[in-house]
Amino acid sequence: MKDKVMDALQRFSKAMFIPVLILPIAGILIAVGNLFTNVRLQAVLPFLNNPVTIGFGTLLSGSLNAILGNLGVIFCVGLSVGLANKKKSEAGFISLLAFLVFLNAMNKFMNMRGMLVEGSLSGTGQAMVLGVQVLDMGVFIGLLLGIVVAYIHNRFCETEFNNAFQIYGGTRFVFIVLIPVMVVMAVLFTFVWPYAQAGINALGGFIRSAGNFGLFIYGTLERLLIPTGLHHLVYTPFLYTSLGGTATVGGQVLEGARNIYYAEIADPSVAVLSQSVIWDARGISKMFGLIGACLAMYQTARPENREKIKPVLITAAVTSFIAGVTEPIEFSFLFVAPILFVVHAVLAGSSFVVLNLLGCRAIGPNGFIDFLLYNLPLGIGKTRWPVYIAVGVLYFFLYYVIFRVLIVKMNLHTLGREAEGMEMKLHSKSEYKAKVAAENGTAAAPAADNTVDAAVIVEALGGKDNILKVTNCYTRLRTELADPDKVQDDVLKNQTGASAVIHKGKNVQVVYGLKVNAVRKAVDAELGLSGED
Repeated sequence: MKDKVMDALQRFSKAMFIPVLILPIAGILIAVGNLFTNVRLQAVLPFLNNPVTIGFGTLLSGSLNAILGNLGVIFCVGLSVGLANKKKSEAGFISLLAFLVFLNAMNKFMNMRGMLVEGSLSGTGQAMVLGVQVLDMGVFIGLLLGIVVAYIHNRFCETEFNNAFQIYGGTRFVFIVLIPVMVVMAVLFTFVWPYAQAGINALGGFIRSAGNFGLFIYGTLERLLIPTGLHHLVYTPFLYTSLGGTATVGGQVLEGARNIYYAEIADPSVAVLSQSVIWDARGISKMFGLIGACLAMYQTARPENREKIKPVLITAAVTSFIAGVTEPIEFSFLFVAPILFVVHAVLAGSSFVVLNLLGCRAIGPNGFIDFLLYNLPLGIGKTRWPVYIAVGVLYFFLYYVIFRVLIVKMNLHTLGREAEGMEMKLHSKSEYKAKVAAENGTAAAPAADNTVDAAVIVEALGGKDNILKVTNCYTRLRTELADPDKVQDDVLKNQTGASAVIHKGKNVQVVYGLKVNAVRKAVDAELGLSGED
């Protein structure tokens, strides 16, 4: 039962990446649009004060704001595509139709019962979604409908009929089944959702009432779940639902930290970003803390190994600092020195508390590029971004001192402190096993170069017949296998450039970092897939 639950969470986790990784692009472009309409920036750069650039900035930020107001349908389509086993594009199209059926069924039923509010909908619990007035269910309705559509699609998408009914088979039959399901769900949620919303608000209120302790738990869990790949299930609800706060910006009621600060970025009347932005201040450990950890590992390495590990650590540190991709560093000590990973999670959680206590309003979810694009155009007054930098510097030294002391005092075998004869590179679980084997007299396999060899990857995953499904997220190749015991961790690590291999039941994740898209394409080609199934 436990494995089934974990498998379901893993599938949901993978599917969530489709909408979650796209939405920050909208936020960054809104910030870019704000560059061209920022009055303070125009005073410094007068050439920006002209109708062309101002008009461009207004169009860019204004057009992308529409995405923030339609998160329900975005998550519905994205999640259904991610969870569909086959015919993904058709699943996405059917999910859009189902979403429209649900909206209009709820609207008609609410009208029959005299529930529709006239005039302003602010604070009424109702909202206009795609031009239809319904209960304001926000992103939750998208998540729920996406799951339901994917389930029914996977069950019936290959159902075929004979004779005159043949044209109603396949995905057309999926839509036929979904119509009554959507109508029933719309009626049901008309009664249920007001109570569910009250519960959600109570949960959000509890977390917010917990204050800094709630922030600490939030930040710590977000890092601790990195090895499972489920960490984004912690922060996503706070970014896109009322758990992350509710605010009125420009006359529109918004829920979720990211929705709120995206709107505030584009609203020149907002003098300071709201406190809810703290839920997306996840970049302190990425931009500063782990850099200190790298320096500590470098200085505590054996002198003869420092030059060998320097390029490896520099590459991992730059990736974390610039892009916010932390796995290469985290997996370098996760399995060989798990105490350091626990300390890392605790420090990351505490950084939220420090930022909140100091009243920082800077946007810092990932790496330094995002940080610059979001905060510099808004100015110090609106974000107080120098406070973020100061806290980051503090955590650089905290990570450095604590990691160095623990590595030395506990004689931890971090990078450059391994047993004689081991490769100087970032470690995964497979390398930890290799180290144990080496200590028992078995030679470790030599590492190959870092090129993508899809044939080797497929073979190391147990062969084509063993691979049931292949997807990827920002840094990981995510696979579902018939027999995960056939996976050759050492081959994936030493011959294909993977920095980690993570086993969770039939789900095996292979961490490749920023080159994962190229790896996924190569593996799809090797398997003869178009990326559609």
